[in-house]
Amino acid sequence: MKKNKKNKKGKNSPQNIWKTLGGNLLIWVLIIIMAVTALQFFSTDFKPQTIDYTQFQDYIDQDMVESGRIIGRTFKGTFKEPITIETGNINKPKQVSTFTTVLPEVTLEMTEIWNKKGINYRFEEQTLGLFDYIIQFSPWLLIIFFWFFLMRKMQGGGGQNGIFNFAKSKAKIISPDKPKTSFNEVAGCDEAKVELQEIVEFLKHPGKYKKLGAKIPKGALLLGPPGTGKTLLAKAVSGEANVPFFSISGAEFVEMFVGVGASRVRDLFDQAKRNAPSIIFIDEIDAVGRHRGAGLGGGHDEREQTLNQILVEMDGFDTDDSVILLAATNRPDVLDKALLRPGRFDRQIVVDVPGVDGREAILKIHSKNIPMDKTVDLKVLARGTPGLVGADLENLLNEAALLAARKNKKKVFMSDIEDAKDKVMMGVERKSMILTPKEKKVTAYHEAGHALVAYYTEGADPVHKISIIPRGMALGITAQIPEEEKHNYQKNYLLGRLDILMGGRCAEKIIFNDTSTGAGNDIATATDISRKMVCEWGMSDRIGPLTFGKKSEEIFLGREISHSRDYSDEISQIIDEEISLFVKKAEDNAENLIKTNLDDLKSIANALLEYESISGDEMKQVINGEPIVRIEPKEQKKRVRRRKKTTENVTENSDSAQPIITKPAT
Repeated sequence: MKKNKKNKKGKNSPQNIWKTLGGNLLIWVLIIIMAVTALQFFSTDFKPQTIDYTQFQDYIDQDMVESGRIIGRTFKGTFKEPITIETGNINKPKQVSTFTTVLPEVTLEMTEIWNKKGINYRFEEQTLGLFDYIIQFSPWLLIIFFWFFLMRKMQGGGGQNGIFNFAKSKAKIISPDKPKTSFNEVAGCDEAKVELQEIVEFLKHPGKYKKLGAKIPKGALLLGPPGTGKTLLAKAVSGEANVPFFSISGAEFVEMFVGVGASRVRDLFDQAKRNAPSIIFIDEIDAVGRHRGAGLGGGHDEREQTLNQILVEMDGFDTDDSVILLAATNRPDVLDKALLRPGRFDRQIVVDVPGVDGREAILKIHSKNIPMDKTVDLKVLARGTPGLVGADLENLLNEAALLAARKNKKKVFMSDIEDAKDKVMMGVERKSMILTPKEKKVTAYHEAGHALVAYYTEGADPVHKISIIPRGMALGITAQIPEEEKHNYQKNYLLGRLDILMGGRCAEKIIFNDTSTGAGNDIATATDISRKMVCEWGMSDRIGPLTFGKKSEEIFLGREISHSRDYSDEISQIIDEEISLFVKKAEDNAENLIKTNLDDLKSIANALLEYESISGDEMKQVINGEPIVRIEPKEQKKRVRRRKKTTENVTENSDSAQPIITKPAT
């Protein structure tokens, strides 16, 4: 039954066939009219030969005319025998058997001459046939058909994209018959799934809730950073509930015509009520749901009218309509308060950045269609990707698959995923950027300073990777990955973070007795952290647990134009002194630590100059005076054997990969 229903609505349905034939018929009519007009104006092969009256008298005198028809003052005659008439082409004379001429007048003497010559003639009234009418009115027909053609295009072929349908809703309707998205395809947001599961249960079994006097939830607002799966969750609700799903973006409501947004809102909710139970999903609702009264010296009333209509429609729901509004935004702070109150959006569901277990579940979903090697450990990968959302993790696995395909591999190995992770988290390698030996040495000591301070700082995140390969806008990178998720930061951790940030600058100062611009971003980050410690987090012993400086608001949200300064000049001076004290103390701590472990700094820098990139474990080996041990990946070794190339570090008789043992340069 579903198959037949699908065929009726498919490309071969009668409606589509007639629609196609109608469009083609219009095109063919235009082609025929244009062809006939062209023949009429440019073709002379089928037209009678036109002669002047003097030549007509000569043909009469020579007894060459057999018959004729007089229509008005036009004489259309036929010769007794075809005659040859010279044309512009000498080699191609023209033979004609009919002619036409215009008589000055028709007199009795003229007809007597025709009778003497035996010409068979008759008088006819001037009438036009269908073909003559078409030829005569062909220019007007062309104009009319062209006008209809333009009107059809402006109306979008009868669809919703035409100029006369601008007041209709542009929502995309996903029917229950189409492929569904289920909650099994969503991971990393278990709490949000539990909240939305109740909405699904209401759409499936509304009577169970109504018996207890429970009211239908009017709406649910999905809040969270970009890429966390808000839109995917809304699709999963539609798929699980098996109801029509109306999807539209907030920006699609407002057009250049006044009142269009409110009209589209009314049309959208009318469609949803006719197809109830159903779900309306408005993505990026902040496009029309911002605070009202925005702007300087007046605002755009069209957006406010659209928001007012949404508020009215949500409040005007009947309890029997079973229509639920879902909306998603990553800017809940700019939404109007009337939109967020209970009765409109009864639930505000936070879809936050996933934790370790959530990232592992997301990776399992996205890796189903990717052939993975046995060495790939998704749990390790999940622990090494803090802060990444579902979209980032999907992109990471896709980048790993692209890298493996570029290397002609049949499976994705852990080394490919590590390379893709570096690319996603730290930026693309800028291989075309060639550093001079001096710049490379300065960068190596700078990154070694960061890594060394991080290694000896208690409570700091462990070093994951150190690289002096330019990536993105940085000449070198020291990556730290926390062992566990952090949601709250202690003062000692932040002070250690300041020490690590100043480690690169201190290393340059100690080794080269000079500083470079490479520490600019480190200083900016350290200053920002110190300012927040003093002004927001109350971590200054001198000032105490106070907060200073009201955050500036967006003026186009209808809020304050400028923020008020809620502290005196004396406090401002103390704040500056405390911020400077935090940063300078961190610099002194980093400098003392590096001077105490100067040999370790040089060893790490030399290892970076030799390998360009080392891991955190390899850094520990260097600090402990051990050689760096690197295991050659199995897939590379097989390719080397196939090419019959051997090196000193690979043993041909061994079935397992041999280690490459090298010592850091001194």
